Amino acid sequence: MPFWINTVNAGQPAVGTGLIFSMYTIGQIIAPIFAGPFTDYFGRKWGVLSGCIVICIGTAVISSSFGQTQFVGGRFLLGFGASVISVAAPAYCVEVAPPQWRGRMMGLFNTGWYSGSIPAAGITLGTRNIMSDWSWRVPLILQGLPALVVCFIIMFLPESPRWLMAQGKDDQALAFLIKYHGSGNPDDPIVQLQYDEFKEAIELDASDKRFWDWSELYNTANARWRSLMVIFMGVAGQFSGSGLSYFNLQLYSQLGFNTTQQFDFNLGNQFMSCTGSTIGTSLADRLPRRKALIGGTFGCAMMLVCAGAFSELVSQGRASPAMERAGVACYFMFHIISGFTFTPLQPTYPSECLKTNTRAKGMALYSIVCGAFSFINTFAGPIALANITYNYIYFFVAWDLFECIIWYFFGIETLGRTIEEMEEIFSASNPVKASIANRDILLDDVHERV
Repeated sequence: MPFWINTVNAGQPAVGTGLIFSMYTIGQIIAPIFAGPFTDYFGRKWGVLSGCIVICIGTAVISSSFGQTQFVGGRFLLGFGASVISVAAPAYCVEVAPPQWRGRMMGLFNTGWYSGSIPAAGITLGTRNIMSDWSWRVPLILQGLPALVVCFIIMFLPESPRWLMAQGKDDQALAFLIKYHGSGNPDDPIVQLQYDEFKEAIELDASDKRFWDWSELYNTANARWRSLMVIFMGVAGQFSGSGLSYFNLQLYSQLGFNTTQQFDFNLGNQFMSCTGSTIGTSLADRLPRRKALIGGTFGCAMMLVCAGAFSELVSQGRASPAMERAGVACYFMFHIISGFTFTPLQPTYPSECLKTNTRAKGMALYSIVCGAFSFINTFAGPIALANITYNYIYFFVAWDLFECIIWYFFGIETLGRTIEEMEEIFSASNPVKASIANRDILLDDVHERV
């Protein structure tokens, strides 16, 4: 850290650090404006590829930085590229997944985040002892390797059958369904069922053919409900307390632990989050979305209350070593619950709530919302921690409890239905009631297929 601070000219956690962190989210906010139409026009695969290329460029810029301006520019490019991928990749995954595996496949997609975050935490733990700029350049260089690998792999994967059909390429879409959903059997009932559903639901002359037209995200009650769910999920994913993870080291410092212990706990924290998300992914095709969101968000609030209380005791000099460790345990439990709840559902839920013709632009809206609230987290977080310390945690407690109410009254249940079947739900006079009306029957059917 000292070498990075000297080179980049960043101070203690305050406005300067907040600007460096938040520049990533500025790129994340701007990119979807272009990524949605690009992914609609060129295809889901090309959207993923273009995002990876931008990340590779951003990695080269940021890892070779010798000043704050270049470093901030690299952060912007990384955020831009990651946001393009966050538009194209979930759309691709949800559109190629068989309906009975959709939750697990989407959850596995987002759980892959930990295949980067865990090595990153371990690498920084090791490179912190390097007495030169390579202590921070090495981790930044390595972060570009996965994107480089994806650049070579993505073009060997098939294109989304729903996107193909939206382009009028019905034969290619049918060939995909036969090969991947029907195990090569053209007479498999699931193949014809899905093909017929695609034909009925996908429009050949919709707004996805007009890059400037975003009206299908709000021009009907059906569309507004869908967009509302996308926005809710975008806010919840960033503002349920997970934004605190940007400042794990400061939080552990407030509990009284030294620098080495902070890095150790940060690595452990990544494993805890991965554990929670893996369990959540394994249950993603069985556990109703509403139950997961309401119960999980409430659990996050309870763990943050406990973590804040232990931090308060430490600040007052009233905490024993056991209480300090209990505070760390509460943070660990928070991340297990958060990973269980949000990691599988962050890409899954908004993708399920969108139609094929609006999915890319809808996921672009989702990325903009995520970026906006992530910007608040990363820019305001250091300032809040510097001024109100542990009390910042209690803001997320109150917000999580508010989220529970929102999900209870407005959350739409998507488990147990194909993407095309959601049209009937969102067209109902009361979509919430319609989505849970036959839930038990649907879940029994899902469990049989799983």
